[in-house]
Amino acid sequence: MRTTKLPQNSQHFINGLPRQRIEIKAVAKNNSNPIQPRWSYLIRNQLSQGNPKRVLSLYTQIRQKGLYILGLVPLIFKACASASTQTYGKSLHAESIKSGVAIDLHISSSLQNMYSKCGNLVDSRKVFDEMPERNVVSWNAMIAGYLKNGDRESALDLFEKMSIRRNSVTWIEMIDGFAESGDIIKAGHFFDKVPLELRNVVTWTVMIDGYSANGDLEAARELFEIMPERNFFVWSSMISGYFKKGDVKEARNIFDRIPARILVNWNALISGYAQNGFCAEALEMFRKMQSEGFEPDEVTITSVLSACAQIGELHVGKEVHSLIKGKGMKVNQFVLNALLDMYAKCGDLANARLIFEGLSHKTTACWNSMISGFAINGQSEEALEFFRRMEELNDLPDEITFLSLLSACAHGGFLDEGLDIFSKMETYGLVANIKHYGCLVDLLGRAGRLKEAFDLVKSMPIKPNDVVWGTLLGACRVHLDMNMVEQVTLEIGRVDHDMDSGDNSHYVLLSNIYAASEKWEKA
Repeated sequence: MRTTKLPQNSQHFINGLPRQRIEIKAVAKNNSNPIQPRWSYLIRNQLSQGNPKRVLSLYTQIRQKGLYILGLVPLIFKACASASTQTYGKSLHAESIKSGVAIDLHISSSLQNMYSKCGNLVDSRKVFDEMPERNVVSWNAMIAGYLKNGDRESALDLFEKMSIRRNSVTWIEMIDGFAESGDIIKAGHFFDKVPLELRNVVTWTVMIDGYSANGDLEAARELFEIMPERNFFVWSSMISGYFKKGDVKEARNIFDRIPARILVNWNALISGYAQNGFCAEALEMFRKMQSEGFEPDEVTITSVLSACAQIGELHVGKEVHSLIKGKGMKVNQFVLNALLDMYAKCGDLANARLIFEGLSHKTTACWNSMISGFAINGQSEEALEFFRRMEELNDLPDEITFLSLLSACAHGGFLDEGLDIFSKMETYGLVANIKHYGCLVDLLGRAGRLKEAFDLVKSMPIKPNDVVWGTLLGACRVHLDMNMVEQVTLEIGRVDHDMDSGDNSHYVLLSNIYAASEKWEKA
């Protein structure tokens, strides 16, 4: 083992370390140094668990000991890419240059990949161009970097200039990159050109998934039925594709054909059911999955809690919460959001608030769950209070936040607050949609300000739909304002041929209004 030293004036990249001569123990790649395997195991273990920041912390400890272990450098670049920590990576890059290892193919490839994944294509290409030698991994990483960052033209140019033989990964990157960008035709052309000896199950799967993700289920199904062998991912891709299209029956048919299912397949089915509103089916499949010996993961739990929230299954939701605790499951932000949303929508605001207050990072979705929960459970003042807290913390609301707030104001009779909240949407750079205007019409209508509500409907920048007109007519019925009914009726008649649903519910409502006013001849 040889020992080298950095120049005296070099500044170590780890924050807090003084400028000094740092002894570097360069360890050969054959792991002759007994120290390397121990650190390597710890770092690889943390990477596999998805803890890139922990990896960087471990590497800081290594450097504080004065060690520079060559075999770890590519892993640290990988951690930087996962954590999108380009600054750390740049510092390590500088040290690699000073210690003379930056030209190592494995290190330079990892460095190039780190820059690409951090969106820095300029430095990534610079590293690529300065490599004394390149292998197919280097070419693939650069092509993937361009594609992931939306530069298809540069990716295609590099693909055509490849000076070495392409492998299956090269073709997969091109197919996936163009499919992900929506250019499914070009992706199909690449798939057709893949040499037979390189057309493996992943190549087929990526092409099928591209068709599925872009809504072309017919083309996806055609390839799916003729592919030589299928992996678990392609089954899930087809299931998700049919669910995305709303074809729940065909999604289930595909699931039932899977010869040997794994958890990912169950997750595709359960989440698809929940997303399409088939919540009872989602819960039924969850129970069946468990009966067949599968343990749920974070994806399963999130989908099941969503199903519980939609149909108010508080009891089942609590069982799932107990399952999380009992199994000691890792709880990520998605699971916490789902738990919070489930309790809020099921009316258990005490537990919802308990989870909310315990969150270290409160996303907009978390705020929305609480505000919406208060709104739908008639606690309008609490909804407004939470919005005030949200503003004080400078957390940005979105369209859903304002929709829940307007609904809370309408049901709570907070007219002035509702008008003020509606006007705030523009302050946050948000554009009101038909649902926001519907809530505002409801707010004015409930307050008896029917003329203002009618004027709002006529002046809306969006064409009013049946729900908006129905809301206004409902307010007319409550307040028995027959003059306004006549005006609304004339306006409905004028635009009736353009209305979207074509149903006659407004005339049923009109009949009820007239009946309530004892004008039976018109009823």
